[in-house]
Formats: sequence, structure tokens, C-alpha cells
Amino acid sequence: MQNLKSKMQMNYKNAQILDGKALAQRMQSELQARIARLQKERHRPPGLAVLMVGDDPASATYVRNKERACARVGIASYGKHFHGDTTQAELEQVIYQLNQDERVDGILVQLPLPKHLDAISLLYQIHPDKDADGLHPVNMGRLIRGEPGLRSCTPAGVMRLLEEYKIDVAGKNAVVIGRSILVGKPMALMLLQADATVTIAHSKTREIDALARSADILIVAVGRPHLIKADMVKPKAVVVDVGMNSITDEAGNSRLVGDVDFEAVKEVADFITPVPGGVGPMTVTMLLENTVFSYSRSR
Repeated sequence: MQNLKSKMQMNYKNAQILDGKALAQRMQSELQARIARLQKERHRPPGLAVLMVGDDPASATYVRNKERACARVGIASYGKHFHGDTTQAELEQVIYQLNQDERVDGILVQLPLPKHLDAISLLYQIHPDKDADGLHPVNMGRLIRGEPGLRSCTPAGVMRLLEEYKIDVAGKNAVVIGRSILVGKPMALMLLQADATVTIAHSKTREIDALARSADILIVAVGRPHLIKADMVKPKAVVVDVGMNSITDEAGNSRLVGDVDFEAVKEVADFITPVPGGVGPMTVTMLLENTVFSYSRSR
């Protein structure tokens, strides 16, 4: 199939758009066909259980999008929605049951959780081979060692996007701004595994502007709208914006923006991801990929 880079010709002066939405759609079509083939051997569809606690509107939207994506590719949803006062013990029991359920290949606890719940402890209860988010310590250890396993969805999606556009990271200076366990740390490990020279920046990093300007590949995941300005970007750099921030204008209209000042940085960078339509669709797609990976290895 024709590479997306040759298909997507955007009318920006410099930056080529890394179109995560288009790639995600293609990958999901391929997943659908793969699932259809595997299902003939296993006599059941793959299964994903997304556990949501409480009524956070953003979480509800994310869960709904994941369930719709599952339906598109042929993954059965075994999601559960719990009241906000659900106890830690109740959730641990549900996870235990899902670990034993042969219909379920992936389990995900939707964050954030109510404050009375311990998200890390719940993550540890998920069997590593059903860890659809790729965040269990066993899977993080497999990543560090370069062994096959489930990968953290957002950084895995970023790597797949770079691969699609033939962006070779080997030998490049990659700067990751943000050190969360969800994105920053696994992102750095994946870049390192691909032979990039990696620096992680965070809130305590000194002279972060100069550090950002040194990056051939700049990946930003901090949750601060328009943090990265044009003068912080090296000419012809690759800029990946993982941020997803809702802002409201003077008229009261809300819209999503990233951590990068897109309109300014697109004049400097060689490649850039939009928000929305860049990394977000890839995160959901890699969740589906993880579920099918577990499904394909199940007995």
C-alpha cells in the first residue's frame, strides 16, 4: 500500500504533517482482517475489558472511543463501569476474575481514578500478559531488556508513526520533554532501543529552551498548552506533540491544543504532528494492537 508520506501533501510552508488519524485508520483495517483470520483458529474474538470508575466526562469519552474502535475491528468489549465509591477490594476482585477469564485478552483501568483508589496497586493486579496499557513492571522490564512484550500505547504509537514516514532515529539527538511513566520514560527507552541518543527533560531541567533547540527529534508530553515556541525548535527538526489540552477562548468556545505552538512551529520543523489527529488516534490503535498481540499468543 502506498506510503502515507507520499499520499499526504499538506499546504504548509515547511512542515510535513505526521497524520496519525490516517495511519490509525489503515492499521485498524489491517487489524480487522488479521482478527478475522485468527478467529477461525481460536473460535472466539479477542476481548478487551476497560474498567472505568466514577463519572469523569473526559474518561467517559475516552472509554467510548475505545469501545467503538473495538467494535470496528472485531474485538469484544467486556468493559465495566463502577460507581465512584467502589472500593479497592471490589476492583481487585474484578481484575482477578478477568485474569481468569479466557475470553479476555486485555485489561485496562481507565485513569484518572477517584482519590481513594490506588492506581498503581490495581495495575499490579493485572496479569502481565493481559496488561493492555503495557505499564506493568514485567512489561516495562521486557522493554528495558529489548524483549518482546506489550508496550506502552502512546510511545509505541509515536514510534510507529515515525516508522511510517521513514524517519530514521538512529544516531539522531532525541529530546523527550516529560518523564511520566505513561509517556516520557517508555518513550525514551523506545528511542534508545532504536539507537537514538536520548535526553529526558522535565520541570527541574535547566536551560530547557537550549536543550530543545538541540533536538533532531523533539517529543513533548507535559500537558501545558503551547509550551514549545518556534524559537525552541531546531530548523528541520521532527516535532511530536503528545499534549492534549482543552482551552477556552474569550467567546467561551473550547478547543483542543497541544503542548506545541503548532502554527508557529510548523514554519520551522520538517515534520510535525497536529492536535487533534496526530498521536491520539495512534494511542487507541496501539491499545488494539496490544490486545490482538495477547490474543495471538493465547492458547
